[in-house]
Amino acid sequence: MSFNLDSKIPAGPIEQKWDKHKFDSKLINPSNKRKFTVIVVGTGLAGGSAAATLAELGYNVLSFCIQDSPRRAHSIAAQGGINAAKNYPNDGDSIKRLFYDTVKGGDYRSREANVYRLAQVSNNIIDQSVAQGVPFAREYGGYLDNRSFGGAQVSRTFYARGQTGQQLLLGAYSGMMKMVAKGKIKMFNRREMMDLVVVNGKARGIVCRNLLTGELESYAADAVILATGGYGNVFFLSTNAMASNVTAAWRCHKKGAGFANPCFTQIHPTCIPVHGDYQSKLTLMSESLRNDGRVWVPKKKGDTRKPAEIPDEERDYYLERVYPSFGNLAPRDVSSRQAKFRCDEGLGVGSTGRAVYLDFRDAIKRDGQAKIADKYGNLFEMYQKIVGANPYEEPMMIYPAVHYTMGGLWVDYNLQSTVPGLHVLGEANFSDHGANRLGASALMQGLADGYFVIPYTLGHYLGSNTLEKVTTDMPEFKASLKMVEEQTTKLLSVKGKKTADDFHKQLGHIMWEYVGMSRNEAGLKKAIAEIRKVREEFWKDVQVPGDAGNFNTELHKAARVADFLELGELMALDALERNESCGGHFREEFQTPDNEAKRDDENYAHSAVWEYTGPNSSPVRHKEELTFENVKLATRSYK
Repeated sequence: MSFNLDSKIPAGPIEQKWDKHKFDSKLINPSNKRKFTVIVVGTGLAGGSAAATLAELGYNVLSFCIQDSPRRAHSIAAQGGINAAKNYPNDGDSIKRLFYDTVKGGDYRSREANVYRLAQVSNNIIDQSVAQGVPFAREYGGYLDNRSFGGAQVSRTFYARGQTGQQLLLGAYSGMMKMVAKGKIKMFNRREMMDLVVVNGKARGIVCRNLLTGELESYAADAVILATGGYGNVFFLSTNAMASNVTAAWRCHKKGAGFANPCFTQIHPTCIPVHGDYQSKLTLMSESLRNDGRVWVPKKKGDTRKPAEIPDEERDYYLERVYPSFGNLAPRDVSSRQAKFRCDEGLGVGSTGRAVYLDFRDAIKRDGQAKIADKYGNLFEMYQKIVGANPYEEPMMIYPAVHYTMGGLWVDYNLQSTVPGLHVLGEANFSDHGANRLGASALMQGLADGYFVIPYTLGHYLGSNTLEKVTTDMPEFKASLKMVEEQTTKLLSVKGKKTADDFHKQLGHIMWEYVGMSRNEAGLKKAIAEIRKVREEFWKDVQVPGDAGNFNTELHKAARVADFLELGELMALDALERNESCGGHFREEFQTPDNEAKRDDENYAHSAVWEYTGPNSSPVRHKEELTFENVKLATRSYK
């Protein structure tokens, strides 16, 4: 299979590219759409909206969900909001400004044409969601309300208290269920994709595991859409749901899909700090809290007084000091690093010293507790239940944690990977956020891809290719099934002494220490060596009880950890090869005198796309050069 990195960006002015591309794309008439079957893996915002929309258009959709219901997809955990360039507050927003903020926020490592399209369709998402009944917050007069998020000086974030992801997901879910009832979507719950089936160079099906019975199943289609989210759980501790994993994307990578910028991972600055070794995940506190909360640490090391006893002149409101133009709404990557710097200086708070304060004292004085509760009540309740402290009366304690992954499978302008017929949506692809994602842009991208992009680009693919009939009896399906069976047998036959979780924690410690908030050459080389040792030990000493013919969560976890152990090495290798700092990729050797990221646009203004070449050979690094014709390359400053 040739490795083709043609981005297929349309010619012409950026404002006209998407409209021109839609007009130039091939169409399929309604009666012919009924002849095509499409597999959609994942039922979060990207997968759910894609399945609902494609079924409405007439395609036959097979929808695969790892949870017991699409309503439990991890998109439900998104809290703070969704961006759109409506400019309702009349504060200077526009499609062009949303585009500019997103490219700048990604530290000039994203593809301009994709980002501009995202900004263009953002307004349609709000109209679509309101029509579905999504209960966005409204002002007193009934108009939709907006709030601010990091990396922007305008208020463009639509929200439903701290439950925006849940409400948007219910909108997509309702659209899906309507089409399930009409027979246009067949739902397959509790299925995990284990392999991509490629026939004559095109993606034509999947092999998945029924998580309840253990049975392996094969499904054929005319195209495959992957919308399985990100890979943050490679760090073990992250804000991701426990079931979030990289297996579906990684198996596609092994079948020829390029993996782009795997080292671009996002650390979210406002999470509940780690409390002990027993934890299996971390809890996000929405970035929206930084609208009214002020971040600070004591100015004196070892100050153990209660926060209320520390006067203002002895507090360092460090984000307001370092980034006066953006203050507490500085982007996630720089805010996270500043929190780390303060804790490294010995100014951290709490029993571990790895936390900073997020304080609502001034906002409560200004607006009253009822107003703050109206905006953030469920978030405050969640914090109090987890920590046992009342954030209305004392500051929250927060610390950065792994949250989102900007890297993912490479896609062109049509959202198609390097495997023809395999389209990748949402966080599973790499396309829109560069080296750092601005808050409230994940929901925007997922719904843009599913509702407004893939219906056109998939139709163009299906209308442009002659697709022979395939069945699950074909040799390619049997070969994929055999490969999955062999890996399963291998995992069950090791009969070691350590659990999959033990190995996952080992990997997580290595990743956080050396491939986390800051990286350096020596640490990355050490990480690669250590990961290889852990992977070798895993295949000699992992214990997977039970068998493959039943419900077996340990088997499921072990298969995912095996993939994480391979991905972790690629992430470290990608970070080692990128000799610059940009966004969430902070190389200690490449920083300005005031500890900001120092890019190298001459040598690294490109996306690194990795090609899998086999289990015992090194991956090949390809480049997609990035051009900036509409946003001037500049030092990213929020000061």
